[in-house]
Amino acid sequence: MVLSRLVCAFLLVACCCCRRAAGVPGEAEQPEPELVEVELGSTALLKCGFSHSQGNFSHIDWFSVHKEKSTLIFRVRQGQGQSEPGEYQHRLSIQDKGSTLALTHVTPHDERIFLCQDKRPWSQEHRIQLRVYKAPEEPSIQVNALGISVNSRELEEVATCVGRNGYPIPQVIWYKNGQPLKEEKNRIHIQSSQIVESSGLYTLRSVLKAQLLKEDKDAQFYCELNYRLPSGNHMKESREVTVPVFYPAEKVWLEVEPVGILKEGDRVEIRCLADGNPPPHFSISKQNLSTREMEEETTDDNGILVLEPAQKQHSGLYQCQGLDFETMALLQSDQHELLVNYVSDVWVSPAAPESQEGSNLTLTCEAQSNQTLEFQWLREKTGKVLEKGPVLQLHNLKREAGGGYRCMASVPSVPGLNRTQLVNVAIFGPPWMALKERKVWVQENAVLNLSCEASGHPRPTISWNVKGMANEQDRDLQSVLSILNVLVTPELLETGAECMASNALGKNTTIIFLELDSSRTGLNMSTVSPHARANSTSTEKKLPKPESKGVVIVAVTVCVLVLAVLGALLYFFYKKGKLPCGRSGKQEIMLPPSRKSEFVVEVKSDKLPEEMGLLQGSNGDKRAPGDQGEKYIDLRH
Repeated sequence: MVLSRLVCAFLLVACCCCRRAAGVPGEAEQPEPELVEVELGSTALLKCGFSHSQGNFSHIDWFSVHKEKSTLIFRVRQGQGQSEPGEYQHRLSIQDKGSTLALTHVTPHDERIFLCQDKRPWSQEHRIQLRVYKAPEEPSIQVNALGISVNSRELEEVATCVGRNGYPIPQVIWYKNGQPLKEEKNRIHIQSSQIVESSGLYTLRSVLKAQLLKEDKDAQFYCELNYRLPSGNHMKESREVTVPVFYPAEKVWLEVEPVGILKEGDRVEIRCLADGNPPPHFSISKQNLSTREMEEETTDDNGILVLEPAQKQHSGLYQCQGLDFETMALLQSDQHELLVNYVSDVWVSPAAPESQEGSNLTLTCEAQSNQTLEFQWLREKTGKVLEKGPVLQLHNLKREAGGGYRCMASVPSVPGLNRTQLVNVAIFGPPWMALKERKVWVQENAVLNLSCEASGHPRPTISWNVKGMANEQDRDLQSVLSILNVLVTPELLETGAECMASNALGKNTTIIFLELDSSRTGLNMSTVSPHARANSTSTEKKLPKPESKGVVIVAVTVCVLVLAVLGALLYFFYKKGKLPCGRSGKQEIMLPPSRKSEFVVEVKSDKLPEEMGLLQGSNGDKRAPGDQGEKYIDLRH
């Protein structure tokens, strides 16, 4: 019996030795395979590293082990390599004298064990585990756009995260407001799945389901993909999203814009707000002052009550009502008092003041407001402040005091809140003329506009003494301007034009003289400020007629030549004895001793003394002051 047991043990040991000697790969126990990590698409270097250092790698076989099946893929003989037919036929080569097998264009299908075997001098083998990695694309996230109600009893989908084309499968982590989420019964559930693409890469899809609260209405959700590369661990994050959260309103309130003090003329908006999502259906009511009941107001399409412009009757109590269609609860806001500050009913007494020249006049201004008022008086045509207070005293009135006065009532505590009232003061008197006389340079047969302005109380009317088309314009309540369109004729040049202003207290005129101006191509009409010379008896200065100095010089030169010729003829006749000289005229001229041989002819002239400088003798002597009415021409030259 003992002998038979020894025989069996010997046979078992011999069998094991025979199987190992036969070279069947993978049968003997081996240490953990060497790990080689590469990225997708790169080249994997598989080094056949035996324990002995004397191996010459001249006889090596390479196998791929997939699902516990070994397949010969490459042979090395005497430093030369040869691929076996199959999937690796065109992607394998040897390096380092046959000690390293290079696998190009690595794919996820290459993730397996590779085995190298050397049978000389005895059978040895080395296993290599090849790991392939590929970073996934940036994760995309899709939020539940329909929203989640806090009243839902089931877990609702919050968002979906997708990571495409990664290898191996990445891990997903969900975050809310920067904090990682974990599975929680009846609160949080994360459901993940993966799809294997034809390329061998994985697409991960993860769905976050949760039961949300009102506090989650602004929560930020995002997902994170964790993956490994030969260089280490890495991660990619999606963008942050917010999911609509629906919850019933608990409070309703009223809001007014603009905030602060309101005044008449402002644009005021009244809107209702609530803390629910979606907001309830709103209505706005205002208290009726007569019945003390709240009455619904008409709002725009957005539920906003617009008061434009705001008026004092818009003041009062307002309230919002909100109806939640999900819970059918009716909520009401607190009552809000709206105050529109105003100034109204500004009036002046007397409303149409009239007074005589030299008298006194008192103007009183009144107004209504819900605030304390300040008054001031301004002159309408100048804007100058005349008085602060509701009463304006005008003493010893002159005609110039007539016209507009404006009372302004303002509220100092409300900037920009004021109202004004204009009143015109009339001073009784006959018409005043802007000008008594006027000269206009004109051209014959030209069309001319003649203007005439007058004022007075009662307001005067204007008439002309010449025919033409007249047009009257009211300057103010007491002044009128008449413009007459006429043709300049010889008769009009001779007679001129006269305009007459008249009212119940008298009449007044303006005379317009027309003078021909041959040296001008246009009309020169004088312009005078209104009332510059009202009722004045002085005559307007005559406009100087333009003269040409060149024309005067030429005229004087011609006169001198004519006189010289005349003098020469007289002297000729005198020498011939044909010109008798009487004693009635100046026939002999007294000359200085140095000029006894000179002859001078006297010629009478009406030229002014300042023009005689052109008619001096050759030696530059001037006449005595008493002889300024005569000219002397030296005939010696």
